[in-house]
Amino acid sequence: MLNTPVLLIVFNRPEETKLVFEKIRLIQPRKLFIAADGPRVDKEGEKELCKDVRSIVSLIDWNCEVKTLFRKENLGCGKSVSGAIEWFFDNVEQGIILEDDCLPDQSFFTFCENLLEYYKNEPRVMHIGGTNSQFGKVRNKYSYYFSKYPHIWGWATWRHSWRKYKYSFTNEDEKKLDNVFKSYCFNEKEIEYWKHHWVLVNGENKINTWDIQWTFTCWFNNGITIVPNTNLITNIGFNSKATHTKSDSKLANIPSEKIGYLKHPTTLIIDTIADDYTFTKYNLHKQPLHLKLREWVVRWLPKPVKDKLKKAIR
Repeated sequence: MLNTPVLLIVFNRPEETKLVFEKIRLIQPRKLFIAADGPRVDKEGEKELCKDVRSIVSLIDWNCEVKTLFRKENLGCGKSVSGAIEWFFDNVEQGIILEDDCLPDQSFFTFCENLLEYYKNEPRVMHIGGTNSQFGKVRNKYSYYFSKYPHIWGWATWRHSWRKYKYSFTNEDEKKLDNVFKSYCFNEKEIEYWKHHWVLVNGENKINTWDIQWTFTCWFNNGITIVPNTNLITNIGFNSKATHTKSDSKLANIPSEKIGYLKHPTTLIIDTIADDYTFTKYNLHKQPLHLKLREWVVRWLPKPVKDKLKKAIR
């Protein structure tokens, strides 16, 4: 049995939920928390889907303490997920978080459990991820490396880290952005990308999400993330039923593998090469159209002309 508490966040996907729940059943956590958002009133058939999901996660056939947060009304992805995690850490000091499309290898649970204990008194480590999107590139001789990017497809953290979370930021926070980017040695493309995402979660037409805010929270607190050198999570949610991951992606359905004996790095240093690879392969395909246009236009031009065009196309 697993001693570390697990939070499972579900919604309206019975098939995916059943697969993930079966993985949890195999590890038999002693404490299981299940959170479900309510159905949307304008989505035909969603009430029945949500009911099916809740039936699946109620089939607990091992000895454990169970707590549920089944919402009657729909809060949306942002408030529902962040609220579920807040509820989780109102009850536990540390724990593992899985959403209904994050299918874990069994070794993911022990990986998180071991590292939650190992780094519980290290405030810089704020996030333990289970996803590796380096596509076979092993970054060091250890079991994991350190990153500035908190991957949220299967992860773990502590109450003292999550208590720093901000769903909304202030003007005073925005004034600190440049120093934050400087402290993590962001390049120009990264700064543009993340300033755009700052607007997405703080502008008038705020998108309904929670994870971008968690990323900024980690950065504002000088946090770093653990990324395993072995992929421990398969994202099975890239389809039309998803809230955000509707399109196909190279990151969809990456096979997971078992991670064995843990070998810990000797220093808390971010692997900038791995992060650069992550940003290039994963984030740039999501760049705003005007940034893609600028990148394409200036690629082959002399530097003086490039600099002028960069300022013009903003």
